[in-house]
Parts: sequence; C-alpha cells; structure tokens
Amino acid sequence: MRYIQQFSCLSLSLLTLAACQQRSDTSEPARRTVFFDKAGMDTTISPGNDFFSYANGGWVRQTKIPGDQTGWGSFYQLYDENQLKTKSILEEAAKADAKTGTVEQQVGDFYASGMDTATINKLGYEPIKAELARIAALTTYKDVLNYMAASKSNRGGAFFGFYIGADDRQSSINRINFGQSGLSLPEKEYYTKTDEPTRKIRTAFVAYVARLFTLTGVDTASARTKAEAILAFETALARSHKAPADLRDPVANYNKLAVADLTRQMPNLNWRAFLNTMELSRIDTVLVAQPGYYQALDSMLPKTPVSLLKDRLVFDLLDNSASLLSREFEQARFDFNNKTLYGQPQMPDRWKRIANRVDDALGEALGQLWVKKYFTAEAKERMLSLVNNLQVVYRERIQKLDWMAPETKKVALDKLDKFVKKIGYPDKWKDYSDITVKRDDYFGNVQRAREHYYKEEFAKINQPVDRAEWGMTPPTVNAYANPTNNEIVFPAGILQFPFFDKDADDAINYGGIGMVIGHEMTHLFDDQGRQYDASGNLRDWWTKQDAERFETKTQAVVNQYNAYTVLDNLHLNGRLTLGENLADLGGITLAYQAFKLTKQGQSNDKIDGFTPDQRFFLGFAQVWRVKIRDEAERVGIATDPHSPAKFRVNGPLTNFAPFYTAFGVKPGQKLYKPEVQQARVW
Repeated sequence: MRYIQQFSCLSLSLLTLAACQQRSDTSEPARRTVFFDKAGMDTTISPGNDFFSYANGGWVRQTKIPGDQTGWGSFYQLYDENQLKTKSILEEAAKADAKTGTVEQQVGDFYASGMDTATINKLGYEPIKAELARIAALTTYKDVLNYMAASKSNRGGAFFGFYIGADDRQSSINRINFGQSGLSLPEKEYYTKTDEPTRKIRTAFVAYVARLFTLTGVDTASARTKAEAILAFETALARSHKAPADLRDPVANYNKLAVADLTRQMPNLNWRAFLNTMELSRIDTVLVAQPGYYQALDSMLPKTPVSLLKDRLVFDLLDNSASLLSREFEQARFDFNNKTLYGQPQMPDRWKRIANRVDDALGEALGQLWVKKYFTAEAKERMLSLVNNLQVVYRERIQKLDWMAPETKKVALDKLDKFVKKIGYPDKWKDYSDITVKRDDYFGNVQRAREHYYKEEFAKINQPVDRAEWGMTPPTVNAYANPTNNEIVFPAGILQFPFFDKDADDAINYGGIGMVIGHEMTHLFDDQGRQYDASGNLRDWWTKQDAERFETKTQAVVNQYNAYTVLDNLHLNGRLTLGENLADLGGITLAYQAFKLTKQGQSNDKIDGFTPDQRFFLGFAQVWRVKIRDEAERVGIATDPHSPAKFRVNGPLTNFAPFYTAFGVKPGQKLYKPEVQQARVW
C-alpha cells in the first residue's frame, strides 16, 4: 500500500470514487450565456441565517444524487463533462491504427483492454494465481518481509507505506518518506468506535474479506475465520496510528533517521535488509513520519502466526486486484468500498471506470491529448492574469497586517513574491515509453504501469527535486498548493464553468476561480504552510510573538468549526479542517478585494436583480453547492480535512464584513457575529 504525499487541495477524495451520469450527447456545448442559476435559490430563507441554503436551497430540494455517485453538485457535474471529453479521446484513440509506442497507441490500447470484458471475465482470477502461489510458499515472518520488499508492482506491500518527495528541511533533495499503513478501514477509530454505523462497517468488512477468499475457492467457514483474524490484527495495529488531525503537524511528522539506527531500533523489521531487497541498497537515510507505527509492527510481526500474515497478504493482493479481475471480484470490492462505506448504490458504467484507470496509469499521455483538444492558450493567459491580480492583493494585505512584526513580514513577502504558478498542464510531459501496452492484456497493462511508477519514483531518491513536475493530471477537477515547492497548481480540468468562463462577468469569475486561487495561495500561509519558507524548507521564520498571535487567531477558527454539526449531531473536527477553513477564509477575502479593483466591482449595475457584490457572493456559494450521501458525509467528517460544503460557504462569510453589508446581515441572525468576535487572519 502506497503512502501518498498529501498536498493542500481544493477538494478531496469523494470524486475519486465517482464516475458520472452518462449522456448520449458528447458534442461540444453551445457558448454559455447564463452564469448564475437564479432558479436554484430559496429566497424564503434569510441570507443572514443560512446563505448556503438561500443560494442553493431550491437546487438541493430538487436534486437527486445519481445512483452511481457518492454525491452531486458543481464538482461532480464538471467532472462529468470532463469524463465525456476523456471518453471521446479514448474511443478515438482506440479506433485509430496508431504507431506502437505513441501516446495515442498507449492510451487507446489501454482503454480497449479494459473494455474487453469478455476476456477479463473468462480469465477469472487467473492473472494473480502465480502471486497467490508465491504467498503460499512463505514460511516465516522474514519471508513475508522479503516478499513485500521484492514486489515490483506493489512496493512495500501491505505494511510499508511511503512516497518519494522533497525533504521538508532540505527541499531541493528528494527522500523516501515512510508513513503509517496496514489498515483497510478509513482511520483508526473505525476499529474501536461502538456506534451503530461503525459497527455495521466492521461487520461488512469481515463479510467482504471472506467473500474475496471464497471467490478463490476457500470454504465459507475458513474464509470467515480468516477475515475475523485479519480484522483483529488490524485492530491491534490501529492502536499505533496517529489520528487524521495529528497527521497535519509537519514538525511532529518529520523524523530523519539513519537506516543503520532504524535497524538497531527495530531488528525484526531489519530496515537495511528490507531496503536492499527493494533495490535501495544505496539509501542510508530515510524519513519516517510516524515511527510509532513501525515500532508496533516490529513488535507484532514475530508474535503473529505466519498463516495470518500470509492471509493478510492474500487479502491485500485480492483487494488491490479485484477491480482488474472478473465481474464477481470487481462487484465484491465495489459493494464494500463504495456501497457500504460511501453509500453509492450503483457501480458506474464500465467506460467511466476504465477512463479513470487510464488517467491514473498514463495521466500525462492522456493529458497531452486532452489539453490539445480542450484547453486554450487564451484560457491559460486569462487565468495567469487572475493569479497575478490576487498576488498583488495578498501583498497589500500582508503589508498592512497590524499583528505581524516587520521582520516576519519581510520573509512572508519574499515567500509570496517567489511562489510558482502552474496553470493547465506541465511544460514537460512524463515519458511512458518503457511501458508496453497490449490491447488484450488489461491486468498486465496495469501491472506494467505500476512497475513504471515505482521505477520512476525510486530514481528520484537522493536526487534534486524536479520543480517542474506536477502532482495532478491535466483533466483533474481540483487544484493544490505544495509548500515544499512554494507553488500553487491549477489543472486544466478545473478551469471551466462554474469555476471559470471567459465570457462570464467578473463577479462570477472572481467568486468562483478567484476564490479558488486565493484558497491555494492562503494554503502556503495556513497553519501548515506558514511553517515553510520561500525555498520550501520547513523552518521557524516567525518571531515568537507573531507565532503566538497567529495561533490565537486560528484557534478562533478551530472553535468555530468545532461547533458545527451534521447528521445525528456529529461535530466537525476543527483541528482536522483548520488548514482548509483558513484557506476558504483567505480565499474569499483575497478574491473579493481583487474583484473590487475591477470595473464591475466598482459599479452598482445589477444583473439578475443583484448588485455586483451580491452576485459575487452568490456565485461563490453556487460553486460550492454539493449534496452528499450520509455515508460519505460520515467518512468525510472522520478523515477529510475539508469541511462539508454548507460550512465552506457559511463559515467564512460569518467572519466577513462585506458579506454583512451586501445582504444586510443583522444582530440576531445566525450568521451574525460582532466584529470583535470575527476571525480574521490574513
């Protein structure tokens, strides 16, 4: 299981589960002339009591989440449109007689192999039988470690999670960074909480594990015994895990350790031998984000029956391979991971699932074709102009801060001036020429793409960071900030309506993509990002007094979001969501100030009956109109650093005086706070 480096993103995990409603019409849409959905409002609700519902209440009432979705709304609808564009590209490439090794041949044949369900279903689980035999031959826990280290397509196996990325304290050099792993459920408390929804998930997990084993010929009783033992093992391992909110502390999660010292401290894991088997004998220093997890693993492995460890490896293999095998394996995985955990009743159409797989495996090959067809130089230039406008505003705001000392401001301004702006797509594309893509070998294509990934990543270790590299593919409906590169990144996929449209008025664009830009900029100065300097190094560049003032201000944000509840009085975690909440507050602040510099922002001309300021806030609110299934909401509250959509609108506006003015928010209304109580940071 890979430990994925987490950037500070605009949105998170739910869209990776989604593939969207199919339409029969894949033609290019007509030029848009309406940029605000007035019919989707609910004007019976006071904007000062619940602005999200005022702006979106009609839409929420009328909208039914599609069966193949965990939710629906702005992000999902744009993702839907991008999926249809991707489908067009893939079907065209699959039909073309492209030269072997070209990006057209690779993405076309990869897609065709995934759509060949007759061959895939006929094979059953044949593609993994040799791997199952290798696991069966293991006799000691040391054999288990060697097996995981030697895997070419699942490096580190079930228990060693890692990513390769910049050393936080020496950001010009890449290191291998190990983090906690080994769990199948979303986070540690899923193994111990006693509420009814969580207990049902554990019961369903045991049934899922047993179902996978029975599909390989294990009798029902034995499969159930194996599944229960795996749950018990993971429950013990979960005690060593840090909670999601604790993973947001970059100082606590930075531990640079010599391999020789790790080997002495954890002799059962024998880090030196493990890395040698991973073909990393040249590595003598690693980063370990959560050493407590590996100490627990070191203690548990020799005490755990080898048969149980092997069963855990088998489950990991089946779980990771299920979506590549015959229909019954894929259905079993969907029923637990999508239906049970996230409440998604239907599996998306096959083409959507395979399009996602192509993007995951050959993202920048597909991306080349995607931006060539769907992203214009004009859009990129307009976006850069917006970013530059907000950068100017941010500089002015930092200069005028009354709580920050001049010496801290100097470093902050240097960091702001030096941040990198990536828009649309990379300047240099990744090379996938070493991946052999066969039209009749879907499982093999995925394995070879995985092997390529690890080969590419391992080559970076202890080498200079390539700051031109991207962490998202061009069709992605998202954006991110990466503090070690001091950069903000906007893939082509999000630079479309409702976030951005070259024909929209400034109120809509600044309320949409302007807020997104400000959000990502603010991430570089949120509770995590502020700890990195202009070069991307994790160091304390703040005066003690300024740091204390910042923490006092941000604690007010923590307290505010802790008080919000969803579902059955389930509270948000203000610590977990702090970075995103700060970015939302900063985003709306920067976008509004930049909007006020435009001609429309300085006028009083109404559109759709709304003033420019009202239209700005309404456009912002409709960007965040999302409806989520209850099951997905529960997982999000436990694991997602983003607040639910309603609070991404109402939360920042509670602290924003121009919103009060625009909609006449008064004392006694739910969103009103006296000025002295309003949280203001940047």
